[in-house]
Amino acid sequence: MTPKQQKKLQKELSVAHFDHQKGLGTHAFFKVGDRAVSEDLVQDTFLKTWKYLVKGGKVHTMKAFLYHILNHLIVDEYRKRKTTSLDLLLEKGFEPLSVSFEDPVAIFDAKASLLLIHKLPLKYQKIMRMRYVQDLSLKEIALLTGQSRNTIAVQAHRGLIKLKELYKIA
Repeated sequence: MTPKQQKKLQKELSVAHFDHQKGLGTHAFFKVGDRAVSEDLVQDTFLKTWKYLVKGGKVHTMKAFLYHILNHLIVDEYRKRKTTSLDLLLEKGFEPLSVSFEDPVAIFDAKASLLLIHKLPLKYQKIMRMRYVQDLSLKEIALLTGQSRNTIAVQAHRGLIKLKELYKIA
């Protein structure tokens, strides 16, 4: 690439930057909801465009091309695995629940629930005891009973619904 061609590309990209940066930034902000990330995405858009132009790529409509690149970068941003630190959550006001097993209300609720399992129909009693008292997985229960995992999951769900109904009555 000759210096004259490079100057022409720089001028073309500078004009595009001046004309479209604000619109691209607004578009990105509404998509990702974070001002800093949206600014980074817009800058990455212009960098990718510059690399494409330097390699000899042709752009017929600069605005459409820039939005096309930006939309792909936004999709990539969504696909990134988000990690949230506990410190960040605490700063936003999240407080983890701390359940104390020495809490008399929790002990009473657990004992009441265990007693209510005996009032369930027999087919649900067995599954509920295995699932919530013995703490077996659905797969383990299915192996022990000879039923499918799906059948066990349905019975556990229905048993839990019936248990909740009994708990409300009691």
